[in-house]
Formats: sequence, C-alpha cells, structure tokens
Amino acid sequence: MSHLNVAEEIFRPKLLIDGAWIEKDTKFDVIDPGTENVWAQVSTATVDDVEAAVAAAEKAFATYSQIPGRERGKMILKWDELIRKYKPDIARLISLETGKPFHESIAELDYALTFTWWMAGEAERQHGSTMEGALPGNRFVVIKKPIGVVACLMPWNFPVALACRKIATALAAGCTVVAKPSPETPLSTLAVAHLLELAGFPPGVVNVLPTDNANTPPIGEALCRHPVVQKVSFTGSTAVGKLLASQCAGTLKKLTLELGGNGAFIVFPDSDLEKAATWLMACKFRNAGQVCVTAQRVFVHSSVLDEFADLMKGKIEALKQGPAFEEGVTLGPVTTKRSVEKIHRHVQNAVSNGATVITGGSPNTSLKGFFFQPTLLKGMTDTMTISCEETFGPVVALYSFETEKEVVERANNTSMGLTSYLFTKDADRIWRIMEKLEVGNVGINTGMTTSAEAPFGGWHDSGYGKEAGKEYGISEYLKIKSATWKVDFEGSS
Repeated sequence: MSHLNVAEEIFRPKLLIDGAWIEKDTKFDVIDPGTENVWAQVSTATVDDVEAAVAAAEKAFATYSQIPGRERGKMILKWDELIRKYKPDIARLISLETGKPFHESIAELDYALTFTWWMAGEAERQHGSTMEGALPGNRFVVIKKPIGVVACLMPWNFPVALACRKIATALAAGCTVVAKPSPETPLSTLAVAHLLELAGFPPGVVNVLPTDNANTPPIGEALCRHPVVQKVSFTGSTAVGKLLASQCAGTLKKLTLELGGNGAFIVFPDSDLEKAATWLMACKFRNAGQVCVTAQRVFVHSSVLDEFADLMKGKIEALKQGPAFEEGVTLGPVTTKRSVEKIHRHVQNAVSNGATVITGGSPNTSLKGFFFQPTLLKGMTDTMTISCEETFGPVVALYSFETEKEVVERANNTSMGLTSYLFTKDADRIWRIMEKLEVGNVGINTGMTTSAEAPFGGWHDSGYGKEAGKEYGISEYLKIKSATWKVDFEGSS
C-alpha cells in the first residue's frame, strides 16, 4: 500500500501517452475538500502534450479499430473485472478527491461498472442492414464504422462513473481516446486508465492528460480544434459547453454535450409523501447536491406543502455532515471553496426576496473543509436566483403550486432541459406530464433516472447527444456508410 492507504500500483500521478507514464517538472496540487489539505501532487500536462497524445491515439486507431467487436467486448469485461478487484482503493481516491463519504464513492463505482458491463455487450451489437430499393434491382447495404479519435472531457463530480461511461462507449465502438480529467479529480481517472493497460488494451488506445485549472482551457481548445480528433464528449457547465461547440465548429466535429440542469421535482397531493421525501433526499443530497440531475426546484401542492416541509426538515436534520472517512457521515463537503460561496449567495438571494430558512442556510464553519449546512428553504418564487441558476449544493428549495397546468408551465420556464421528476398515483396525469415536460429524462415516482440501459441526455441548454442506452449512446461514436448495389437479376445462371 502507498499514498494514504491506496494500492501503489494504481496511484499514478503522471501523464499517460502511448503507453508511457510521463512525469513533468511542473506539478499541481490535489486538495481533500473535507480537510483542505493537499494530499497529492500530479504532473501538469500543457497544450504542448496534446499533439503527442492525439498522434498516439491516431496510430493506435489503425489497428484497434480492426479488432472484432466480440474481442473488444472481452477486453472491456477484463477492465470491468479489474475495477471490481481494486474497488476499495479507487473509492478511496474518489473520496480523497471529491470529499464524498466512502460509501458514496463505493456506490459511484457500482454505477460506473454498469457502464463497463453494458458496453462490453454493445461492442458486438452494432450491426448494419440491407434493404430492397424502390427501383428494380436496387439493393442497399448499410455499415457502421468507428468515428476515430475521441476527446473525452470529464467533470469532477463523478470522475470514475463518467470516465467509464465515455471511455467504455468509445472503446466498444472501436475508437481510441484522449481523456482529460478535471483538475480536482485526476488520480481516480488515472487509476482506471492504468487498469485498461492491465486489461490488455494496446498503447495509445487511451491517453490521459491531467492538468491544472490554468492549462485546462488551452488543452480543451486544442483538442476541439485538432483536425485528427473526430468527436468530443463533454460533461460540464452550459457556458463551457457552448464555448467548446464553437471551437469544434471549424472542423465539424461530432459532439456529445451533457450540460447543466434546473430540474423540477413535482409532488402532487395524491402521492405517497414519505416515499417522495425519501427519494428527494437521495436525489438532492447525493454528492452534497453536486449532481446535474438533482432536484433544483421542488414544487409541492399547497394542500400538502406544510406536511411535506416537516417531513423534509426531520430527514435533513438527521444527516451527519463531515469528512469522507469519519464514522457515520452521510453528507460530505462540496468540492471547492468557490462552490461554498456560490451556494451562500443563492441562499442569501432567496432570503432577501422573501424565502424562509427552515433549517441550515449557512456555511458550516464548525468543520474544516468546504462545508455548507444542509438547507431547507420555503416560500420560493420563480424569480429568485435558485430558480434560474444551477446551485450545485445541498439546498432544497420548496415552491407551492395549485394546478397541474400551472406547475407544468413553471417547470418548463427555464432554458435548461435535463431531468425532472413527478410523484403522483394518477396514471393519466403521469402520462400527460411526462409528455409535456421539456426535458430529456423524467423520473416517475423515483428520484433516480440515469442507468446504463436507457439513453441519457438533455434538451435545450442542457446539451445534445445521448450517453448509454441500447444503441443510442454508442451510435454517437459511429459513422454510417451506405452502398447502393445495382443487381443484374436477368443475368445467365
């Protein structure tokens, strides 16, 4: 064992290019959000490293793309097996980087493994088609081919789950990868990248460029503008997603953008309030609220608002906040100091405009680290900052509504369109609202919506393209070729 009880073989604080682990003179700090301590330093990639990483991926693509889908699937399953073997060590890295309670980091890995398992199967499910044409003798053949070198730009909130979702899909399709993890969470991504090597993936198939905040924009831009890179997959803010899209425009790259959310969580009076409150806790306080699909605006029918608020108050006050490895902790810190400041601004704006703090409401100064008290607000209105911007923190904001028509209109009154939720026992209402909500994903009597089996992605300013799902996610990494064949059916036998 090595650094802070993590297995030495997966602690890799270096760049990975063409199978070589490269150490740089310049390093950047990795900070534990639960203690504010610097616990590791990682070599800093710069824009000068992009060319070597892309060249390695391009060279590897020539041979890796020719490996049959079944063999690629077997390699992904071997990667899956190794992630399971090292699960406690990788989970420890996640907790050190993000501050998540250890059990949440284990849960993230379980979630990540659903994608490696699923995409191993998708690798050999990508079939073309043949069809008869309208004109006599015309036959058409359609085939699918891997798109080429892919750039995967990962966020910090689910560093391994989203790395696995993107990389496993690219590998299943036959693509090669240049990955750039978030500056806050490089080591967990580098750990699973090393396991790809152990699983038998050839040098250059996956390359990783860890870097600091200063070097992130130029590296991202270089990947987006590089003529060899054929696709970019990005998870992050809407503002950055739009910037990357503009940078990709010159080379007409294929893009998958999974961006911000402003999700509505709608509770009707006929719903099981205890069940709705339990799911809201899971939806809102997972990763301290730093989840793109979280419940940003909680609409509760006026006839049950007070009862629901009391339920939530009791559940929120039962949370134990603290650093990742402390016994009994159920809520960790947010990942950066600037996150604490943003959350506080949002809460202060709500209070100054008439909202009431039922519990919490301030940074938790009793703890060292980036902690904000789990907070419940009541009396929210649609013009407050929380109603318009993603808070990304442990804040439940309660809004009152009267009618179905009203709440659907208010839920849709946002530029975002990622995920919303509704709780009701009325089957017709479920169908009506599910179709009317302007989002890419809807949770019905549940607070969890993302899975390997179903396509995931947003509408409007929440991005475009799909990840996961049968054929949907992998199709983003494939290009289609059709051939027209004129058959002479009158020829001699």
